[in-house]
Amino acid sequence: MKGKRLSRRDFLAAGSGAAAATLLGVPRPGESSDQPSSRVVLVRHENVLGEDGQEDSAVLHEMLNRAVKALMGEPEAAAAWRRLMSPSDVVGIKTNVWKFLRTPPALENAIREEVLAVGVRPENVAIDDRGVPSNPVFQRATAIINTRPMRTHHWSGLGTSIKNMIMFVPRPADYHGDACAPLGAIWNLPEVKGKVRLNVLVMLTPQFHGVGPHSYSPKHVWPYRGLIVGTDPVAVDATGARIIQAKRDLFFGEERPISPPPHHIEIAGERYGLGVSDPAQIELVRLGWMEEALI
Repeated sequence: MKGKRLSRRDFLAAGSGAAAATLLGVPRPGESSDQPSSRVVLVRHENVLGEDGQEDSAVLHEMLNRAVKALMGEPEAAAAWRRLMSPSDVVGIKTNVWKFLRTPPALENAIREEVLAVGVRPENVAIDDRGVPSNPVFQRATAIINTRPMRTHHWSGLGTSIKNMIMFVPRPADYHGDACAPLGAIWNLPEVKGKVRLNVLVMLTPQFHGVGPHSYSPKHVWPYRGLIVGTDPVAVDATGARIIQAKRDLFFGEERPISPPPHHIEIAGERYGLGVSDPAQIELVRLGWMEEALI
């Protein structure tokens, strides 16, 4: 199934205004978006999840490397990773450990293996989430790899790559206003600015609906079996948002806008200069198994 399944009427009426319009691919008046400016890779594999729902670590690692090669335009994974960092870097792998839908350890380990293969010293690599402010590697990091699963979120509409940096601030609640509109500001703090080399949005079993803060709903996750990879967090998150919205429409049998509207994605680009959310400006590369890709 292809094409956009988002409702312009209902989604805009939900209060996201121009932000939702850009996510939906509606250019602002006088705005031209004919040429893609960000590349995003969607990679899927039918066998990445076993019958028990557990990840196949070898397949997941292969998916990661395939996506990074396509993103960087390199025929070999080693060359692609070397374009993202150098042996002299200090690398923090910012993960997400929310117990119901965490970044798979198999993916964390695959990223770490590739970072070490570049030549980064083991003592200069750390994987962390809630402890990043006090983690000595993150305190002196020159490069960050950002990875988390996508899910609906009570305050921000969606838990995104952009939102995954919230652990770098002492008071995350300060960024919850207006459906977490200021999240992009975190990326301009000294601890983060210019350091994020890669975003890996986990779409293996994303959650497309929930009710209440920190809610997990097993009936609202599905085996999408994918990763979305890019250097532009706005483009990565906007692509994931389109998939989540399409799944909601299918599941509910009607247009059901994400609520609250995840306008922090577009605002991160327009207000904070982190990337592009307009699909017309995103070069989407699709790799692997594309049955019911929803995009």
